[in-house]
Amino acid sequence: RVLKEVLEDLPEGVERVRLRSDTAGYQHELLKYCNSGENKRFGRIEFAIGCDVTPAFKKAVKEIPESDWHVLYKEIDGEKVATTTEWAEVCFVPNAVCHKKDDFGYRYLVKRTAIGRQSSLEGFGEDEPLPETGVKLQGGYYKLFGIVTNMEEEGGELINWYHKRCGKSEEAHSIMKEDFAGGKLPSGLFGVNAAWWWIMILAMNLNSVLKSLAMDETAIIKRMKAIRFQVICIAGRVLERSRQLIIRLSHNHPSFEMLLQIRRKLSLLVPVPSG
Repeated sequence: RVLKEVLEDLPEGVERVRLRSDTAGYQHELLKYCNSGENKRFGRIEFAIGCDVTPAFKKAVKEIPESDWHVLYKEIDGEKVATTTEWAEVCFVPNAVCHKKDDFGYRYLVKRTAIGRQSSLEGFGEDEPLPETGVKLQGGYYKLFGIVTNMEEEGGELINWYHKRCGKSEEAHSIMKEDFAGGKLPSGLFGVNAAWWWIMILAMNLNSVLKSLAMDETAIIKRMKAIRFQVICIAGRVLERSRQLIIRLSHNHPSFEMLLQIRRKLSLLVPVPSG
């Protein structure tokens, strides 16, 4: 339902849609809807979605020959750099769809990251359980992460594309709740709290626009606490003189050049015509 509503609200110029999601999107009805081309506007929707690492999935991973594992490369400053993670194709059909004739066969990929190559993990004796997504393979102990997709791209490229999704959603939620007080609702009334939430979203978006358009590149990753300290909560004196508004700061204030830069960049923005 949520995906259908989002697709309906997309602007007219959008012609192609691809879906990336964490394991919350690993729902077979959703996969079937995307792959079947039911959507009249966009047809078949390509997707890459994190899948559950079930005992059956682990069993399929254990059957992968060591020669089929590939090093995962990551692009840094235009160069491909090898990581400590490896990936492989998995021959896997989940129980939820294997008995249905009208279900589709999807492509499954798996990543593995070593968490110990000795005979027993430090902190994990022979009788100690592995982490939920952990498994013992021929080369040692690994943490697994699975992806289901209907795309044909090379596995390493597809995994890197998958990781470019919004991501860090937990961090975004933390910013909304802590930095902009979204988690401190003011009332027991739903409507009041809804208005508070929308004001919080507006403030967060304005802050993002300010950092993107008026501040330097280093400001993009700064949290609201740093922006308050460097830009907003600065001690100064406001004066009105000769139809001018003057802000007087202390001598050699560390934020002085930043404020001038913000002012210059904002003055260059072209206003959008009203109406």
